[in-house]
Amino acid sequence: MKMYKYIVGLLALICMSAVIWTVPVDAEDYPDFSLAWSEYPSWSTFGVAAELKWILPGKGDLGELEKKWKVDIVLKEADYDSCLVMYGANQCDAVCITNMDVLNPSLARQSVGILPTSTSFGADALIVSGAISDIKQLRGKKVYGLAKTVSEYCFARNLELLGEKEKDFFFTNMDPAAAAMAMQQKRDGYDAIVVWNPFVLETVNKRSDARILFDSTTIPGEIIDMVVVAQASLDKPGGDAFAHAVIDAYYAINRRMDNPETRDDTLIGLGEKFSNLNLESMRKVVKQTRFYATPDEGIAILSGGKTEDIMKTVGGFCLTHEIVPEAPRIAFGSKADHPNAHFRLDSTYIRNFVNAAK
Repeated sequence: MKMYKYIVGLLALICMSAVIWTVPVDAEDYPDFSLAWSEYPSWSTFGVAAELKWILPGKGDLGELEKKWKVDIVLKEADYDSCLVMYGANQCDAVCITNMDVLNPSLARQSVGILPTSTSFGADALIVSGAISDIKQLRGKKVYGLAKTVSEYCFARNLELLGEKEKDFFFTNMDPAAAAMAMQQKRDGYDAIVVWNPFVLETVNKRSDARILFDSTTIPGEIIDMVVVAQASLDKPGGDAFAHAVIDAYYAINRRMDNPETRDDTLIGLGEKFSNLNLESMRKVVKQTRFYATPDEGIAILSGGKTEDIMKTVGGFCLTHEIVPEAPRIAFGSKADHPNAHFRLDSTYIRNFVNAAK
């Protein structure tokens, strides 16, 4: 009887130990990383990924893709300027940002472009009132838009293509939402604004005489939206897995958009994360913001070639317009090949993701 009680007690102790040491998957001690994103068509994919429970936003909450890659991703949604501030202040590991806006923070924080998400193809535009029919009519007049951003870049590049001189125009700093509202309300003096979507669509739809004089279709591929990760974060344990999980989520959403059965639902989901636009508007938006929807497209952008020339143009613009205090060192390839680059575009992470998926 004593032996029986001893065995029963021992079994109970073993069972209790099993309960103590069996940790549910949601409480796994995975390394955690944060991604700051703002509402923009290709960046809102991460908001949809959260709705689908592929990536759960909070720390300690694990979605399907986080469990797959054994990494905890904290999604930080904020307006674009706040995302830039967070990244520059080391308050997030990664950020959704343009190839132009990353250059300044990269001078103090080595940065790596791991995933190009889209390019502006009409999403940035110069909108004028009905009284304006030619760019020459804007000489000496104020053109409102957010200074030292892709808006000013789009404006300056188009002037260059038209044979105009930037000094003959007065690009005047103004928040795009405020500029769009001023034009929609037909306030005096607001005959020209440079804004991005959704302000482009809203202004053209709300003011009958407003029209687009030129847009970013004239500079295809020059404004690149992407996910950038700090080099120090990639160097941490789990850094590669974090990059692969972000890449996985992005391409999975694109496959849903490519599938006729799930395309509309996915566009509606993106619209809910992007200024609450409806399905019809989102169909226009994804034409004006061309997604780099496949790994092959992403690898091509990050491998140099045409992108190398684009980055030289963008870097030169940032220097002459005093967006950066000095020219950042920009490179294409691995850390081993370019250890001192301020900003590096590296296709390794997409390539490794593709290989892991085979």
